[in-house]
Amino acid sequence: MTATTPDGQTAPDGQTAPEDPGGDVLRCEHIAKNFGMVTALTDVNLRLERGEVLGLIGDNGAGKSTLLKILCGFQPPTSGRIFLEGQAVTLKSVDHARSLGIDAVYQDLALVNQLTVFQNMFLNREKIRWPLVRNRVMRREAREHLDEMGVKVPSVNVPVAQLSGGQRQAVAVARSVFSNPKILLLDEPLAAMGVKEGAIILDLITRLKHEGNVSIIIIAHNYAHVFEVCDRINLIQDGHITLDKPTSETSAEELTDLVVAEYRRALEERQRSA
Repeated sequence: MTATTPDGQTAPDGQTAPEDPGGDVLRCEHIAKNFGMVTALTDVNLRLERGEVLGLIGDNGAGKSTLLKILCGFQPPTSGRIFLEGQAVTLKSVDHARSLGIDAVYQDLALVNQLTVFQNMFLNREKIRWPLVRNRVMRREAREHLDEMGVKVPSVNVPVAQLSGGQRQAVAVARSVFSNPKILLLDEPLAAMGVKEGAIILDLITRLKHEGNVSIIIIAHNYAHVFEVCDRINLIQDGHITLDKPTSETSAEELTDLVVAEYRRALEERQRSA
């Protein structure tokens, strides 16, 4: 049966009629994820406002990457609900999530090192005027898009393997933004980067934040990076979010104390059960 909205419009495939009139671009309610006997997420409640940069932090194994995989359609939740612009959705696949405006950039970037910058920018969406691939048009549009985003590369004709880590990550982010997503998920975009390379990505995120056209969730371990670019912080521990505050209302000390307290609690439990 096809769902309809209150104004009589048919809801898109995979969605239901609006159940939540709120202004958040994304909201998760009671998301849980089990892998057999292993529980990765227990009860995650998360919201993302329009144009906001939300920092998602937590120790390894806390459930951050699992949550992002659910939000980008790579894995279904065991239970819980996801709302996109106030409408309940069931994300069937990564392609389905992208069709709804959700895109993700992972640590491995999903770039093809042997291809040029412009070829990666148009990967799987090449411009073709049969029987020819319109390379000249793709070069020009890739260059214009990178310039608009402030991403500096020596040339769009060089293989991405010749770029620095920061430049490659910037190209991966720019490629996702090129598809005009509503929501961009960044999984550790600054991992294993030096100060200069990390600055490229931080500047890019700041630019996107100021433009306000895309809402961003960024997974990061470095608290300094989180406080530099994020509007709000969520701390995820033991499969659920234990802190949700604007960056202006918390501190690195508070976050550290919460993480240490959780570690000590878990250690005490293990010692009691030994």
